[in-house]
Amino acid sequence: MKKKWRIPHTYAIIFSIIIMAAVATYLIPAGQYERGEVGGREVVVEDSYQRVEQTPITFFEVFTAIPQGMEKGAQIIFYIFLVGGAFGCIRATGAIDSGINKLVYRMEGRERLLIPVIMLIFSILGFTTGMSEESIIFVPIGIAIARALGYDTIVGTAMITLGAASGFIGGMMNPFTVGVAQGIAEVQIFSGFLFRFVVYLFILSIAIWYVMRYARRVKLDQRISVMYDIDIQTKQYDTATEQNKIAMFNFRHGLVLLALGVGVFINMYGVFNWGWFLTELAASFIIFGLFSGIIGGLGINKTFASFVDGMKVVAFGALIVGFARTILVVMENGVTIIYALSNAISNLPDTLNVLGMYVVQIILNFFIPSGSGQAATTMPLMVPLSDILGIERQVAVLAYQYGDAISNSIIPTSAALMGYLAVAGIPYERWVKFVWKLILIWLSIAAVALVIAVMIGIS
Repeated sequence: MKKKWRIPHTYAIIFSIIIMAAVATYLIPAGQYERGEVGGREVVVEDSYQRVEQTPITFFEVFTAIPQGMEKGAQIIFYIFLVGGAFGCIRATGAIDSGINKLVYRMEGRERLLIPVIMLIFSILGFTTGMSEESIIFVPIGIAIARALGYDTIVGTAMITLGAASGFIGGMMNPFTVGVAQGIAEVQIFSGFLFRFVVYLFILSIAIWYVMRYARRVKLDQRISVMYDIDIQTKQYDTATEQNKIAMFNFRHGLVLLALGVGVFINMYGVFNWGWFLTELAASFIIFGLFSGIIGGLGINKTFASFVDGMKVVAFGALIVGFARTILVVMENGVTIIYALSNAISNLPDTLNVLGMYVVQIILNFFIPSGSGQAATTMPLMVPLSDILGIERQVAVLAYQYGDAISNSIIPTSAALMGYLAVAGIPYERWVKFVWKLILIWLSIAAVALVIAVMIGIS
């Protein structure tokens, strides 16, 4: 029997790149750029490339580079762990679950408002908390409500997951993607908010229109549904049972959501007025995360247990940052690669340069679907490259952000996508049939946004 090919584990892919980087130290001429400080950040000096003595690394040095990579990425790694722990406390209180549950059921019957309001709420969670896999638990509720209103499984799944995806793509305050990438790029955390917000409005509006258009057609004729034959067999959905799986919204839940809102506001204020960076943001997340656990009724022990559980959830993405940094340790900050890339595209217009970065990020996201892992892998190369090509670092972050986020809703290596499709009982090919046009529209919007960002010089 022919063995089915399986996509390699993300860590296996990263390790393979480390090995190739090690081999490259024997094959590619070594070189370096001079670096200087401009505006408080280190930049590559254009036209300063020069050859240096070849220093290929040994077999054992490949493995010593891994802890060195972990050390170099320590600030970002621990930032991800601590933020994950804080959100672990918030999730454990059940405040987000019960709050959304209350909203959904209060709107039952108001079909015109149901889809846009739910998608808006989840998009806010997407761009503030980086909601991705967390949306899985809400999918059964969305399906139950959608079916009760005459829609299908796709509508119930889409209004939850594509809402969260819209916010994740917007990423204005996403600590796990934009926060990490901007930290690596040495630009102000959460800067470029207004530009991202405008793009987010387009992304979310198109998603709402797309889902509502499909829902309206299904309502008129159920046979149009891409899930028609499967839904016919699984109509026995008990809405009340799904509702009872989540605790009723109470006063404590309200306090937790208030604390979350205040915490996010303080972080934004701290970034723009007090010069906060990753260390201060991590400390702030710890404070309002633990505070949320206490006022949410978890008690001391369960609060800290939830904090640890939250860190476990993000361990995959946090540690991959260190593995990704290992590539740079092996390649001596990647300077030879930067020189080759800059030579290859230096004669192209700036708009094509940034679209080239964008395409690279889209391709890499198939193999490295972890947002923080992809940032750690690619941004240390893209940032100096953008310096050499005269492209703002903020634009390089945008290219990463959109290249990473948009394809998460269609690539089979996305853990979040495969998770919520499994919960919803939607075959992957049926979901692709429904969503592929939206993905193309999103990709086009992001491409146009990147061109505009280059033209106006967003920083």
